[in-house]
Amino acid sequence: MEILIKNFNELSLEELYQILQLRSEVFVVEQDCVYQDIDGKDQNALHVLGIKEGKVIAYTRCFDKGFYFDEAAIGRVVVKEFERKNAYGHLILKASVEAIKEHFKTDNIKLSAQQYLTDFYENHGFMQIGEGYLEDGIPHIAMVK
Repeated sequence: MEILIKNFNELSLEELYQILQLRSEVFVVEQDCVYQDIDGKDQNALHVLGIKEGKVIAYTRCFDKGFYFDEAAIGRVVVKEFERKNAYGHLILKASVEAIKEHFKTDNIKLSAQQYLTDFYENHGFMQIGEGYLEDGIPHIAMVK
């Protein structure tokens, strides 16, 4: 899998379409969660794309400190369902942490994790903080690195 890191204005129309398609495929259809994915925040994000055979199969969006939280943030962590067995989630998260270090000059990162994925994030140095909460009807917990 090849990793691309782009600002919103650097994304091609095809890349943007594939990103939105993947996010909808996983977060709306697979997880059966009706929510407003296109939230007006993509324009302020650093986009981390995992590309395989010309297709976006993994993705995150990252924000500088002060946009979402006091810390930098990673969100919309997603891997195409049939590609998860290849550990691309680990690769895209590692690339996202490195992109934040390089572009935003910080090691302090916060994310809102779906609770069933806490072990995954803990393997990357994130720690749970606070109490769990529902976000769009799905149990989440804040995690920091």
